[in-house]
Amino acid sequence: MKTLETEIIIEAASEKVWQVLTDFENHPKWNPFIRSISGGNKEGEKLIVSLKLPEGKGMTFHPRILKFEPGKEFRWKGKLGLPGIFDGEHYFILEEISAKRTRFIHGEKFSGLLVPLMGNILEKTKDGFMLMNKSLKKECERQEKPAKTIKLIKKNPGKR
Repeated sequence: MKTLETEIIIEAASEKVWQVLTDFENHPKWNPFIRSISGGNKEGEKLIVSLKLPEGKGMTFHPRILKFEPGKEFRWKGKLGLPGIFDGEHYFILEEISAKRTRFIHGEKFSGLLVPLMGNILEKTKDGFMLMNKSLKKECERQEKPAKTIKLIKKNPGKR
């Protein structure tokens, strides 16, 4: 078994991070790694996930949701070909540090016969995780910033 794990601190409420992470329709707008996700949002349901490794090819697979706990954890398990050849349990964990600060943990546990032969792909996968983490941080923090309001001040209110 091989585990890849990354994390990043996001200056946004965990509810905001969860909202952006699970808004599957908008992933293509901000996510350079997971280019699309479609399907359900309940444990046991299947997803269709398309990934693009940095400097690599894209791939689509059909994992099954293992855990979907709003605001806390999203986990799925997919496989390449038959079970036991190259399986991956992908996970996203959100830890609330404070009301406006979240630790985002992003990883995957790989198992199967081909894992020892996948060194280069696993390194690119980890790079993809880090790219996604940075993009998620940027998107969440962008959405957390209050919109700037412009006040129009009239000079000499009695005169025109």
